[in-house]
Amino acid sequence: MKTNPANFRRGAGAALTLSLALALAACGQPPSTDWSGYAEGDYVHVAAPLAGRLEVLTVQAGALVKPGDLLFALDAQAERAAQQEALARWNAAQAQAANTTKGRRSDELAMTRAQLVQAQTQAVRAQAAWARQRELVDRGFVSPAQQDDARAALDQAQARVLELQAALRVANLPARSDESRAALAQADAAEQALRQSEWRLAQKEQHAPASARVAEVFFHVGEYVQPGQPVLSLLPPGGIKARFYVPESEVALLALGQRVALRCDGCGEPIAARISRIATGPEFTPPVIYSNAQRAKLVFLVEARPVPAEATRLRPGQPLDVRPLPDEPA
Repeated sequence: MKTNPANFRRGAGAALTLSLALALAACGQPPSTDWSGYAEGDYVHVAAPLAGRLEVLTVQAGALVKPGDLLFALDAQAERAAQQEALARWNAAQAQAANTTKGRRSDELAMTRAQLVQAQTQAVRAQAAWARQRELVDRGFVSPAQQDDARAALDQAQARVLELQAALRVANLPARSDESRAALAQADAAEQALRQSEWRLAQKEQHAPASARVAEVFFHVGEYVQPGQPVLSLLPPGGIKARFYVPESEVALLALGQRVALRCDGCGEPIAARISRIATGPEFTPPVIYSNAQRAKLVFLVEARPVPAEATRLRPGQPLDVRPLPDEPA
């Protein structure tokens, strides 16, 4: 069968005209209101500020934890010993501070009183001996030197009485104010040292700060962990967000708090979220976005956060389609 050249030219012209019309119509269409993005997680990396060997690990990746649940514990033998030492030092300092507010013990006071009675007795005897010696000197039976010896013994006995009386008064007094303040300062320093040791001991155990899912576990029991090195990461429900990219021609229409709908494969109904961040500077579409419509375009990064109950339907790294929602009625 022969093809008529004229008919062929007319058919080709019509096809070309139709293609051009379709192309022009496509160029004249408004930009799509669907934006491409992905889900991302704000992870909480749990670490201890102190180093140690991982002794206890109570969770695995994927487990759900509640606030206060024990996550892991490091070897704390040295910290326990330091805490006991600090406690003993604090008790000793407290006892010393309390001792400065008291006088001597009752047994010590009783001993001083007994010594005072003995000294008073000796003083009475010395007084009598001196009187006899003085009388004998007056009669000429002894020399004045013996009288002087008796007088010296009397002075010594009376001085001993005065000494013990003063010692008894001092024994009933507390320590001097300077000594008392010094003892109280030492007790306070010991208390602060005890608090530091208790804090260090407590840091060897780390607990869940909030309800979350264990995302990754980076160490096994028996491995050595450096200070501040995360042992595991948590993903709380409020830590899941959507990151998507909006062309620079459309970003001016967005605002913080604006509602958007998130769609993903297998997610079921769209997930409502609110815009929480709009980047201040533009960028080119990152390689993670595989949309032909947005390839190599100048875009702005936008983040939106769903409510925590709905966020559990998303998985970090999951591709998303985002569409704006109308504002809620006032």
